[in-house]
Amino acid sequence: MDPQKSKDLPGKTIERLSQYRRILFNSINEGKVNVYSHELARMMNLTPVQVRRDLMLIGYSGSQSKGYVIKDLISLIGKIIDSDEPQKVAIVGMGNLGRAITSYFSGKRERLSIVAAFDNDMQKANRIIAGVPCHHVNKLNEILPAEGIKIAILTLAPEATNEVAKMLFDAGIKGILNYTSVPLTVPEGVFLEEYDIVTSLEKLAFLVKQDM
Repeated sequence: MDPQKSKDLPGKTIERLSQYRRILFNSINEGKVNVYSHELARMMNLTPVQVRRDLMLIGYSGSQSKGYVIKDLISLIGKIIDSDEPQKVAIVGMGNLGRAITSYFSGKRERLSIVAAFDNDMQKANRIIAGVPCHHVNKLNEILPAEGIKIAILTLAPEATNEVAKMLFDAGIKGILNYTSVPLTVPEGVFLEEYDIVTSLEKLAFLVKQDM
């Protein structure tokens, strides 16, 4: 796919491509070689039309008789989503959530890895936690540039979020995944993804209420 065109892909399409790839990996493990749009749609609660539209955007089309070749589709999605060089990630806040995310993500992606953790608890500093070195948060400005880390995950206490975010911006972070309950405002050139579990649960509760 033309690199310029890949830059123009909608954010929601990128999210679905990542989800497609995870499902396709599972399909390979089950011994499948081909997959149809209606199968992908069913596994993701989408319509076949949406699946076909997404794959047409990245220049991939299957055949009516065999559907999509799974290995080829995985390879193409990887070329679009993954970087040529591995990208390093830091996680700030090594409480239960931070440790769980770090442990879960370990080894999941070859070109994307959590390589450093930070916390304001001195008892966690200078230790290996969930398989990565943990440093005191006051080392952010030193370690992030030295390690070439450009992405950070925030799983820290809400009251410290804005202060730590400012430290991350100053240290050259370009992407933040925010798991805290504090909405962030980021400077130009920094990308932000916010995961709000309360909002997600309230949405589900509303939908369930409507169906009762």
